[in-house]
Amino acid sequence: METVNLSEDYRPLILVAEDDDSNFKLIKAIIGKKCEILWAKNGEEMVTLFKDNRGKTAAILMDIKMPIMNGLEATKIIREEETELPIIMQTAYAFTADRENAMAAGASEVLVKPITLSALRTCLSRFLPQLQW
Repeated sequence: METVNLSEDYRPLILVAEDDDSNFKLIKAIIGKKCEILWAKNGEEMVTLFKDNRGKTAAILMDIKMPIMNGLEATKIIREEETELPIIMQTAYAFTADRENAMAAGASEVLVKPITLSALRTCLSRFLPQLQW
């Protein structure tokens, strides 16, 4: 009987809220080979993506500053329905108040842009230990 290494086949679904095309392409380049990715361009689209993929989503990468609905508002809405899902917020602002606001909204972690390969992979590995880079 053949044994299957689940960690090699594990491709978690990551929802990414990012209004900037180049930032999304960077995230996709960093994690796209190991993760399934769905893209929302604003917080409102992210809430819809979350609802459409409830139970299948492993984590959310959420930009804070987006049009229509920002990441803080979207996170609060998602947290009303899902308290355990890792939500990793991204911000271009490294101020303590920005991190505190993100954590108060329900973020699991906050990464400062520009996102680096090591920071994103390390962060995701903390929340999804079965993910092998």
